[in-house]
Amino acid sequence: MSDAEHPLWPHAGRGERRFDVLGIGQNALDRLCSVRSPVVPGEKRSLPSFEERPGGQVATAVLTCARLGLRCAYAGRVGDDSAAEAVLAPLRAAGVHLDGVEVIPETPTQTAVILVDPDDGERTILWHRAPALHLTPAAAAGAGVESARLLLLDAADPEAATAAAQCAGRAGIPVILDADRYDAALDPLLALVDFPLVSRQFAETFSETGCVRETLRGLLRAGARLAVVTLGDRGAIAATGEEVIEIPAAPVSAVDTTGAGDVFHGAFAWAVLDGRAARPALRIAAAAAALNCRAAGAQGGIADRAALESFLQSWREDGDRS
Repeated sequence: MSDAEHPLWPHAGRGERRFDVLGIGQNALDRLCSVRSPVVPGEKRSLPSFEERPGGQVATAVLTCARLGLRCAYAGRVGDDSAAEAVLAPLRAAGVHLDGVEVIPETPTQTAVILVDPDDGERTILWHRAPALHLTPAAAAGAGVESARLLLLDAADPEAATAAAQCAGRAGIPVILDADRYDAALDPLLALVDFPLVSRQFAETFSETGCVRETLRGLLRAGARLAVVTLGDRGAIAATGEEVIEIPAAPVSAVDTTGAGDVFHGAFAWAVLDGRAARPALRIAAAAAALNCRAAGAQGGIADRAALESFLQSWREDGDRS
């Protein structure tokens, strides 16, 4: 039996912990603007639609886990404004434990302006986070990592994420990392991550050649059990120590691709804890990401378990029914 046929984390179901998933990282209030590309400098144009929706990498991934039935906790920082309640409300409604959220006085909650092309759902993100919202290593290490069965991180604050990953290593729990861009400051963190799920942009800067497969090999050398590069509408490509796995994007008519990668991470976390092997775990993640693209906003189309399983039954990858 190859590596790709074994459960990704064989002992995921053993032992009782308070939470299944702890997510430490970003949240945001997204301002969604419907804009057909290209946007020409100096022009004025009306917006067909404008909405404010909750988002953020880790917050959205944790919400995905909760919708799939996992016991979840989230730790991060928000400002002392009305946007904070907007980004936390969906998590609270889903039963996510929020004692690890710190409110920073006289600071705005992280925000993003997202330009969504209504023709194909592709988006451009412009974001802002006040310096006071950056997580410290002490705050991350004190978030209660040992109380969870899995730790989910982003790369926004590498030193804080590294501190949390070190706690996870001591507790014997898997670490999933969502990384959009590579920087050498991430190297100590990458050495502690079991499942780096990185973007195409990350891959283009991680290896000297910008080669996706070289990025996968580099992440495996750093210590990953399974390394994954997400490729948008081209699906995802992953590698274990033995083989490369390619997963196509699930076929849907996209309304908005915002949050697809975040949902991918959350559904992948659920699959790891459910004892899935690499290929079925990646197909689950791809299906959940595709479903989210059918609605506006980072969290607009997050599926529950029944909807996800129904969609998976209808999606066949070259006859593969795994």
